[in-house]
Amino acid sequence: MPVWVRDYSWRQTDTAVFLSVPMRGVRVTQANIFCTDQYLKVNVPPFLFEAILYAPVDDTSSTAKIRNETIFFTLYKKEVAMWESLVMENGDKEKMQRIRENAVIKAQEKADEEEKSKAVTKREHKKLALEATMKLEETERKRIENLKEEERKKVTEELEIWKEKQRNEEKQRRIQSEEKIRRERKLIEEKKKSEINKTLNAGTSKARSIPTRAGSSGSVFSEKLEEESFPAPRSAGTIQINFTSRVFPTALRESRVAEEEEWLHKQAEARRAMNANFSELKDLNEEEKNPDWLKDKGNKMFATGNYLAAVNAYNLAILLNNKIPVLYLNRAACHLKLRNLHKTIEDSSKALELLIPPVPDNADARVKAYVRRGTAFCQLELYAEGLQDYDAALKIDPTNKTLKQDAEKIQHIIQGTAQDS
Repeated sequence: MPVWVRDYSWRQTDTAVFLSVPMRGVRVTQANIFCTDQYLKVNVPPFLFEAILYAPVDDTSSTAKIRNETIFFTLYKKEVAMWESLVMENGDKEKMQRIRENAVIKAQEKADEEEKSKAVTKREHKKLALEATMKLEETERKRIENLKEEERKKVTEELEIWKEKQRNEEKQRRIQSEEKIRRERKLIEEKKKSEINKTLNAGTSKARSIPTRAGSSGSVFSEKLEEESFPAPRSAGTIQINFTSRVFPTALRESRVAEEEEWLHKQAEARRAMNANFSELKDLNEEEKNPDWLKDKGNKMFATGNYLAAVNAYNLAILLNNKIPVLYLNRAACHLKLRNLHKTIEDSSKALELLIPPVPDNADARVKAYVRRGTAFCQLELYAEGLQDYDAALKIDPTNKTLKQDAEKIQHIIQGTAQDS
């Protein structure tokens, strides 16, 4: 049975009512206060105080303070007037009950309105966050496109400079070659002229008496020398050369057949993945078809708390390359945040399958996989499986105090469950 509080005190002004409700011998910090515009209720077990106010008050601006086992209320009147009493007097039970029910209904309506307002605010915040994310992605895409355009211009300019340099060098070599040929021709002509002059000087007197025009013999011999200075062109022919059919540029004697076949197999798998009819990959740019780029994007989304967007990024990366364990490990972390516990277990198990053989370089990744899978098992109340994963993580990293504490907690839970059963 509750103890009704009757020894309260109150005073008033034209605009406010000041009420003191004593709660002797109990912890007032656990008080349950319910207030509407015309109904006030305080429940501090075993004490109970209830008042149907004389006139309506502003419950949104009214306040309550707890001090020395006493609750002090400041109730602001909706209408400026002096009350004849604190509570409504001479009211029948039905009217009082109706006022209580109306107070509860108003409180529920107010709570529903606040919940709807919070939902609207939350949707607006999500919308703003999505717009901000899209704006950041658009800015990043434009930045990458600008960098690519600048790099293309730079490479084009360097290529034009190189081509111009090659043309100048070719022109210089052609001029030097022509100059060399001209000098050689000049030397040959001078040598022939010298031999002809010696032959004419040693000839017979009859030959000396034959009149000739100056320069006529020189022109004839010049044409003859010019014809004799160039050999006849070679006859045309075709040379057949056969090569071993190979994909790689190296010779077969220098190749490593096993490694080349493995590389070709991986390239074929990658091409099949790229050419597969994935609707998610059709609208991606070339740089967005890189698993590492998608992984970095997923990490950024995870850091900002946008776990669904991070899961989408990791999904696309896995479609492009399903042999990278860190993609499954990161997606398991996102599913754990979203409480998709079975998917967390699947991705963690897939990451552990890919982290083979166990070596020191992948120790940290294996610890994360065991911890995330063990956490998912524990949240599914499969504590025995969760303890096995934590023990496996401790075998890899035995000095981790946090893992030891978590494993001990799970052990206590299992022992408590066994005792209860």
